[in-house]
Amino acid sequence: MKSSSNLLSVKNLNTAFKVEGKDVTVVNNVSFDLNPGEIVGLVGESGCGKSVSALSIMGLVPDPPGKITGGEILLEGKDLLKLSEPEMEKVRGKEIGMIFQEPMTSLNPVLTIGKQITEILELHQGMDEEEAINEAIELLKLVGLPDPELRIKDHPHQLSGGQRQRVMIAIALSCKPKILIADEPTTALDVTIQAQILELIQDLAKTLGTSVVLITHNLGILARYANKINVMYAGHLIESGNTDEIFYNPKHPYTSGLLNSVPRLDLDPNTELPTIPGEVPNLAEFGGGCVFRTRCPSPSKECKEGKSEMGLIEVKPGHLVDKCCVNCK
Repeated sequence: MKSSSNLLSVKNLNTAFKVEGKDVTVVNNVSFDLNPGEIVGLVGESGCGKSVSALSIMGLVPDPPGKITGGEILLEGKDLLKLSEPEMEKVRGKEIGMIFQEPMTSLNPVLTIGKQITEILELHQGMDEEEAINEAIELLKLVGLPDPELRIKDHPHQLSGGQRQRVMIAIALSCKPKILIADEPTTALDVTIQAQILELIQDLAKTLGTSVVLITHNLGILARYANKINVMYAGHLIESGNTDEIFYNPKHPYTSGLLNSVPRLDLDPNTELPTIPGEVPNLAEFGGGCVFRTRCPSPSKECKEGKSEMGLIEVKPGHLVDKCCVNCK
């Protein structure tokens, strides 16, 4: 899947956590590419490995108990997994920015929000204190924080959940990074501000050539903003393709289940919303074979016995589906 135009190439990434003395792989052989100016969506249920994949790219998987056990993460051909911590500190913020899902646990409670923005501008952009403060105010205006000249002196606990999320977005955008990883960036925001923030992210991708990895549960967001979509399930990438192909020609039964469970205005309001039966398997107890077999509507005999082998195959140019389920409906 790698080409010379790739800004970021994640290749066969494996990340494990130690659970009761046993290594449990929660990101399993995941590969995807990101091109300049592209927005790539990462979608799936909670616990499928989306956020851990993002933390792996940023070198922020807590060790212990977590550990990247294999693969490559190539940023313009440079393998981030081979960098030392001081070298990664130069990458974070300047080359790759990240909007975290939980701003209250990501912001420093003892520093003002102004200090948390300006220290990045001073470190990576070489600004003096006055320049950094003025730039921080402009960033806060950009993300829609009211009265930024006053709020810049506030601590995180003085802001609402939505305001804290806007501060996180301002921090992630502060150095105009080549790549922005947005982990549920609109979780704490009302629908009006959600649209503004997503339009802003899309604007950056178009005007600055910023590439975006957009992590979300909301398929509607990906339909509007993503160029490509990667569908994850139980740590595995099970379908990947351009947005139109995923929405109009899904090949994996899990992707179809996600799409069918989205409420639609053209359906009878009395129609029961379809769901995906069963639960995501406990990876600490799961044996080999296809991870979706316990929820698949038509598993093969080989899948039922746990003997099938997972792996993506190309069904159309650029459209990849897990070979275990390519013929399942």
